[in-house]
Amino acid sequence: MSGRRAERLAARRAERRRAARRGAMVVAASAVVVIGTVTGMLSALDDGRGSDEARPDVTSSPLLQPLPAVPTPLPPSPSTTSASASSSASKAGPSPKASKSASPKPRNGPASVRLYRHTDSQVLDWVRANRDDPRRPVIESRIADRPSAVWFADYTPSNITARVRAVTSAGAAKGSVPVVVPYAVPNRDCGGASQGGAPDLGAYGGWIDKFAAGLGSGEVVVILEPDAIAQSDCLSEGRRTARFAALARAGRVLKAANPKARVYFDAGHSDWNSPRQQAGLLRRAGAASAASSDGIFSNVSNFNRTGDEVAYVRRTLDALGGPAGLGAVIDTSRNGNGAPADGEWCDPAGRKLGQAPTLRTGQARIDAYLWVKLPGESDGCRGAPGTFTPDYAYDLAR
Repeated sequence: MSGRRAERLAARRAERRRAARRGAMVVAASAVVVIGTVTGMLSALDDGRGSDEARPDVTSSPLLQPLPAVPTPLPPSPSTTSASASSSASKAGPSPKASKSASPKPRNGPASVRLYRHTDSQVLDWVRANRDDPRRPVIESRIADRPSAVWFADYTPSNITARVRAVTSAGAAKGSVPVVVPYAVPNRDCGGASQGGAPDLGAYGGWIDKFAAGLGSGEVVVILEPDAIAQSDCLSEGRRTARFAALARAGRVLKAANPKARVYFDAGHSDWNSPRQQAGLLRRAGAASAASSDGIFSNVSNFNRTGDEVAYVRRTLDALGGPAGLGAVIDTSRNGNGAPADGEWCDPAGRKLGQAPTLRTGQARIDAYLWVKLPGESDGCRGAPGTFTPDYAYDLAR
């Protein structure tokens, strides 16, 4: 996400806090603290080696003094597919607020309850290269052993099919469900820090066709273009309409290529657009159509508490309409302590890992809690953007 958007939202939150303090002086009521954040987006770029993988360019992280002794890992999550799942654990985030709706109803979600942990990532590279580092046990068990999304953020039509297939076929071989993130829409991030993508919507359509060809026939979750809908206000009305048409087509192509693929559309997060406003945008982008969509996602790369996001996506789904089976997935990778009160979005201090990734949430209309943002990969303040930073990862995990 761009710094420009972060500044706008931070200013908006600051005005809300000032208004709340003025209201408190008049009516002697409790002060209202508006909590929110915007974060930078991961750029998982092709490293130019021509291999069938998606991963960010890696730069060296600063050399740090050893931190205090690590705590004992927590029990493993049942959804983790790591070979070392017996030692895997994550600090649990806050429980979602109780729903006033009926008890959770079964949905036509993935048959597998296991999420796929990709075996090639920056955090795993660090773990393998730093076996004697005192931070390694916590980082390995609480981050590296957890399943997280695989991003495809570069426009490389020549090898995108093979790279996607490498992930989906590996997941299928393990009987687990990969989470993949196509992130190449033109004018991505409104030209901000995560700018890039395909040169135009025609080229993007061709790239999506090749991406879909790699999905295989097994179960897979697709997080379609984070920010592409919520952060579309920088576009003219004509270009916004064209982008939404391209996203609707992308959803149809992905689901036609693999009927077991579950495709989710960008709902921003609970401290951004209102549910009604976001639902209107989502409807224009095809998110209410069963031919292109299985629902919505929220909180990607953000810090808002799970309970706030659950309430937000349910209200958004209600406003969206569409088939009763539409659901939502929530990024819980860094929301264990909620968002910082000051609105800081770039590697803010005091954040913690959220609820472990799972396809069994026990919550009506909530299909999954996922780690879409890879914990420990910097927003750009504690390391180069998108690179694994061990001190940041350790702070999140301990």
